[in-house]
Parts: sequence; structure tokens; C-alpha cells
Amino acid sequence: MSRRSAGFVNTWAEAQRQYQRQIEAEQRRQREEQRLARDYQRRAAQGHREYRQAEARRRTAELDARVAVLQGLLAEGCRAAAFRAASLLRAVDVPPSDPGRLAWPVQMPDPRQYQAHGGWTANRRAQAEAEARARFEYDLHAAQAAEAQRQQQLAAFQREHGQRVEAQRADVRRHNAGIDEVTAGVRRGEPDCVVEYFSAALYSSTAWPEGFPRQVAAAFDASARQLVLDWELPGLDVVPDAKSVRYVPSQDEDKETARSVTQRRALYREVLAQSVLLVLHQVFAADEHHVLDSVALNGFVDAPDPATGRQSHLFLATVMAQRSAFTDLQLEQVDASSCLTTALRGQLTPRPDQLASVRPSRRPQDAGDQVVTHGGGVEEPDLYGMDPIAFESLVADLLRAMGMEAVTTQRSNDGGVDVDALDPTPIRGGKIVVQVKRYRNTVPPTAVRDLYGTVQDVGANKGVLVTTSGFGPGSHTFARGKPLELIAGGELVDLLHRHGLRGRLGESGRPVPAQRTAPAGPGTPAGPVPVPDDYNVLGMTWSGTVALDVCALVCRGDRVLSEDHFVFFNNPRSPDGSVRAVPAAAPDKAAIRVAFDALPADADRFVLVAAVDPEVNPDADLSGFTEACIRLLDPASTELGRLEVSDGRSGETALVLGSFRRRPGGDWDFVLGGRGYPGGLEQLVQDYGIEVE
Repeated sequence: MSRRSAGFVNTWAEAQRQYQRQIEAEQRRQREEQRLARDYQRRAAQGHREYRQAEARRRTAELDARVAVLQGLLAEGCRAAAFRAASLLRAVDVPPSDPGRLAWPVQMPDPRQYQAHGGWTANRRAQAEAEARARFEYDLHAAQAAEAQRQQQLAAFQREHGQRVEAQRADVRRHNAGIDEVTAGVRRGEPDCVVEYFSAALYSSTAWPEGFPRQVAAAFDASARQLVLDWELPGLDVVPDAKSVRYVPSQDEDKETARSVTQRRALYREVLAQSVLLVLHQVFAADEHHVLDSVALNGFVDAPDPATGRQSHLFLATVMAQRSAFTDLQLEQVDASSCLTTALRGQLTPRPDQLASVRPSRRPQDAGDQVVTHGGGVEEPDLYGMDPIAFESLVADLLRAMGMEAVTTQRSNDGGVDVDALDPTPIRGGKIVVQVKRYRNTVPPTAVRDLYGTVQDVGANKGVLVTTSGFGPGSHTFARGKPLELIAGGELVDLLHRHGLRGRLGESGRPVPAQRTAPAGPGTPAGPVPVPDDYNVLGMTWSGTVALDVCALVCRGDRVLSEDHFVFFNNPRSPDGSVRAVPAAAPDKAAIRVAFDALPADADRFVLVAAVDPEVNPDADLSGFTEACIRLLDPASTELGRLEVSDGRSGETALVLGSFRRRPGGDWDFVLGGRGYPGGLEQLVQDYGIEVE
């Protein structure tokens, strides 16, 4: 019987691993910036040929560097610091209390500034003195009231700060107590604690190159003092299939020299052997309490089985290593393959590129009923099925992991706020109000508008709307330029993973738009069509009397998916009904209805174009096409926003108005067009891959 890991150490170790991933991402960003800088300098200083030759040399150097990393994997890994439980202990890092302007007392009025002036008679002087005294008393009472209010606000701030500090201290105490409990369990040889400790040591290791897998399953045989591991190995693609790159001036292109199959197989086999030895090294190095006498290790790749085609664990290496024999090895100097197969009497597949497997000597499930797995991803909670309160708590946990102070609000009288957050970052930080929507359908723009109203009502610096689904163009248009941030489902999952938390969206991990099947009618084939509330109407209006045809293309990149995905006067709807030409209502002169969530999965652009109608205005061009805009409407014809488009130009008869482009999280952003065509609609659609006879 197996169980999933829910122990303290694995959670903290994964957080440590996520922190390492952030460092790796920053390093990738810096490398990209350096590459762009080199690119600019080389283009400025060299001619095209010299630049291309230098780029080819650079790419070759990168390939050589990747190979060098693989060849030195074991030696470099052995130099990494050994895992220790003490490294997971946390100190109480209490942020200083900074009440800002509340720390400064209200300045009281100075009586000397309220002297009576003027008055030639005793009565007039008395009147002037009374007026000055009244002004002073009025200002004094106002200042005293302001000071009393400041003191109340300061006391409330200090109470809240004290509560946050105490909560942080309690969290640190629980954390450290958990570490101490696991460490004590390891000393006693308790299987639960032993497998938690060593699987965490492997998963959080900094010795592995970027991109190497870290999935591990572990069990502990207390009677034999043996740790049994299944560890995921990298695939063949870790070895570059190109050996070098050279520039061919005559063809003005780069040519890659392929690495031979023999060389690639040999290097990959060496990487597998080094990986197995490095896992053994890390386990024994982390065993500061000497609870292990031996380790049984099986290295696998997660790939389709060549015999069945099913995704399987294919074991490419296995070894059972005794501590006494392993600690005598000089790993920095050994030949990894020979060490594994000869010195340790292990097995290593002779044909790893063909996924020829070996038989594991002992599996974790053979060692007992306490098997812990880590890093495989199947324990991700489904955000769609999560309890609403738990979902709000998860979002609050995410904000805290990002360095903010966050608490969930009460279920009633929350003023439309689900999570209160405070970003302590100077200048750009401040109070943040967060709303969470555990939706499957697109969040309506009204929710974004309501959030903006809440931000203004409570005086927050920013409003954040987090959802498991996505946002339509109307929402993004309204949020543009305002202190609002929209986090769609895909972005939420990515943020959770980057900050050591877990979550997925359904079985596939991606948002699934709701659809229904409409009955077939005359001229309308049956098929999936969007839920009525999930579409927008794009109303087109412009000045001038020129007659125009407004059309739409459903594209992948700059190519229409098919001729049937070109919606115009002779084809008023796309095959799935997600795009339709509909009658325009004033003030619009043309209209297109689109259900963004129902667009084909392989479509990433929705392009709007306009062309002069040659039958109505055969001699016209687009010089009279001015003051044009696209109105975003909901199904009730409520205007959600406006998108300005470019004016037409003389001599042109067709124009790309703009395109909606799918973001990684599933949302759509509008990109302004402007390219014109003198050859009309025929010339325009040819650029998108439609053949015109």
C-alpha cells in the first residue's frame, strides 16, 4: 500500500526547489539580455557575413558547453554542499513596523500666529481679539480631533502589525518544530521520516543542471537499513543532436553538423551512469545520522514503451550499493559506466537510445507498505473542485509566498474583497484587494468593473482578480491603464508552481470552455456552439460614406485555418459557429459575433479586415475611412469598451483593422493593425494563405 507525501520536509524542500527555479529563470533572463546585447554590438561593428560567422561559432560554443556540463555532471555534483535538515530551519524575520505618516503627530496651532490685528477703538480691538481667539480655538479643536484620529489609526495599525508578527512567529515555530520532529524520527529510523528526509534531500538538490527531472519514489526497509529508490533519469534529448554549426555564405544560411548516433548513444549512456552515481552520492552524503547501510536505486525514464506504445516507467539502470563500498570510491576520477557496472556490480542498458530496459533488483513497493513519491505531479489538487474557502486560502498562501502580507476576509460584509493583502515593497507597494472567482466560463466584464469600484471605495493601491477561467477582450480593455491586474487560470497555475504551491485545472491542467450542442437548422450544421453568455459582438463604426465589407479570419499565426474560417458576405459563419456575421445595430455599420472561448484550440489569432465594396463604390478607396473604432458589446448590446483603429489611406482598398491574439493563459489581447492593400480583399486574403482564382 502506498501513500502520497504530505510531510513537512517535502513541502519545504519543494519551496526551496521553486526558489532555485526562480534563480534559474533570472539567470536565463540575464543570458538572454546578454545575447541581445551581443547581437546589437556585433551587428553594429561587423558586416552581415562576419556577424553570421560569429553567431555560428557562438552556437557551436554553446553546444560544446552543454556537452561539457553533461561530461562533468558527476564531478560538479560532488562539489555541491550536502543536504542538512538544519538548512531548512527558519529564523523569525520580523519586518519593521512602518506606519508611514501615522508616525508623525499632528502639529498643534501656535497661539502666537493668532494675534489680533487692527482696531482703532477699544471695541474694535476687543472684537479683533475675540475673532483671533475663535480662529485659534477652531483650529486647535480640529488639530486635536485629527491627532486623536491619528492615534486611533496608529493603535489599530500597531495591533494589526503585532498580530501579523505573532502569526509569523507561530508559523516559524510550527515549521521548525516539524523539522525537529522529522529529524528525531530519522535518528530513530522511523520509515515515514526516513523516506521524507531523503526524498526531500534529492528533490531539493542544487547539483542537477537545469531541466533535469526530479521525480522520486522511496521506501525504507528498517530491518535491512536499506533505502529503496526509483529515480527519474533525463531523456535522450538531453544530449544535443547537433555537433557544430557553420555558416555557408553562398546560401546565406547555417548548416548543422549532426552528432553521430554512436557518439550520442555513448554520451547519453555516460550521463545515465553519472546520474545514478550522483544520486547515491547525495543520499549517503545527506545521511548525517548514519541510518543507512545500503541503497537500492533504479533509474527510469517516463516514455512510451516500444513494445506496447503505452506511457511507462522504463528502467535503464539499477544498482544496490553498500555504504562501505561506495564511500571508498573517488567519484571525481572514475569512469562512470565502469564504476556502476564493475565496481558496484550494477546494470546499465547498453542501448539507452532504443530504451532497452533492465530488470530492477528491488522496487520501493517490495520494501514495505510506506512508499513516498515526490515530484510526479499527480497530487496536484483540482482548482475547479476545491472548496471556495480553501481556494481563497490558497490564493492568500500564494501572495504570502510572493513576499506579501495577506489574510482572507470574513464570509459576510467583506465589501467584495476575498483577500486583503499588503505589499511592503517601497514605492510600488501598498494595499491590495483581491477577489477570487472559481469559474469555468469567462469572467464577465462586470466583475472587473465591480473590482475597480471596490478599489476606489477602500482606497487601495491595486485590485487583483484571480480566476480559474479567463477574461475576454472587454475585461482587458476596461482594465488597461487602471490599477487592476487580471490573473487567468493558466497564469495562476504557473504562479502556484513557481512559488512552491500546487494546483491544476481539471484533468488536462488547462481551462475547458463550456460548450453545448445546438440542433441543426436550415443551413446550419449541428455542432458545438458557445454558451450564449460567452460571446461578444464587435461593432464597427466609421465616418465617411464609403461602403465597406467587414470580414474576419480565424488564423494560426499569419495563416487562416481553412477557407471555411474566412467569414465574409459569401460565408457568414465559421464551421463551428464560433464566428458569425450579424446585422449591425446603430451606430455600427457592420458587426461580427465571436465566442472567443469556443474558437478552435489551434487558433491563436482572430483578424478583422475591411475592404471597399466594389459593387457599391467601384472607384472608391479608403481615404474616406476615418474616425473608425471597434465597439466591444456583450450579448445584451451593452458597450464594454472601444478599440481605435487606423484611418484608411488614398490608393488602398483593403485594410487590416487589427487582430485579437491568444495569450498563454487563454485570454485574448487586441493588437492594432494598419496594413493596407491596393488590390482589395483578394490581395489581402492571399497574404493569409487563401488562394483566389
